[in-house]
Amino acid sequence: MGVLEGKVAAVTGAGRGIGREIAIMFAQEGAKVVVNDLGGETDGSGRGGIAEEVAQEIIAHRGEAVPHGDDIATVAGGQSLLDTAIDSFGGLDILVNNAGILRDRTLFNMEEEDWDEVIRVHMKGHYCCSRPFARYVRESGRHHCRIINFSSVSGLFGNFGQSNYGAAKAGIAGFSRVLALELAKYGCTVNTISPAALTRMTIPLRERRGETVSDQDLIDNGPQHIAPVATWLASEAASHVTSQIIHVAHGLVGIMQQPAIVKSFQHERAWTLDELDEYMPKLLQAKKRHDAQVADAGKPEMIKEGWSSEN
Repeated sequence: MGVLEGKVAAVTGAGRGIGREIAIMFAQEGAKVVVNDLGGETDGSGRGGIAEEVAQEIIAHRGEAVPHGDDIATVAGGQSLLDTAIDSFGGLDILVNNAGILRDRTLFNMEEEDWDEVIRVHMKGHYCCSRPFARYVRESGRHHCRIINFSSVSGLFGNFGQSNYGAAKAGIAGFSRVLALELAKYGCTVNTISPAALTRMTIPLRERRGETVSDQDLIDNGPQHIAPVATWLASEAASHVTSQIIHVAHGLVGIMQQPAIVKSFQHERAWTLDELDEYMPKLLQAKKRHDAQVADAGKPEMIKEGWSSEN
């Protein structure tokens, strides 16, 4: 019996890449899956039937799945995703908000449409799918539900030429923290994954830097490395985990720092500029020390094959 036996999941952007791997692994672990994808290009243009292809692949391996091809960045599309799960499988337990597009340009060259469409697909897409599901969780009394959202180091750390994408992905992290608070009383966890994987969206970024991507690179750093972590977060083992950002890459899983005040000074009145000349450097120096400590603590501990904490 799989860890998701009896669960119903909806995965957006599941026609290719990370979403596809998650949908397939969910099905392998016993979940019934709604496979959502418009089948468009990486910039959001075009349409295709790849959701049907993935659903059929799952069915061919004795899983249960249905395709969903609506635009999840619309209120109607988000509601339709939930309705499809209920109509097909009787409910919904797990929502994975993975769909996204890229329109990379520096801000100097970014047009309004480039900004609007990336924000729409990523941020509004998370809203449009999460709101009906959150209402469903509250009104149905369905227990142990999960929302898994997708951020990116482009938003959490920053990346040149991706101000639209970075803004959306940073916004998703904030959205997830609030949603975790709002859904806590209903037993629904909300977590965020920050993935690093070679997909049709990220391979061109490497190629533009003059790097080549080999078949071995795809094995070592492909989207299949993200699916196990998403599956674990969706399982009962993660029932106590919420409002976290988990970074996942080839062979690496880590937990990310959340915004926090690392040093502060208190005055009984407004600060003067002369005082700020004295104390702001102290704050910046404290931040520098903190960053160094976090960077050191965040270095991966190498896990030997066959080793476990019980050894």
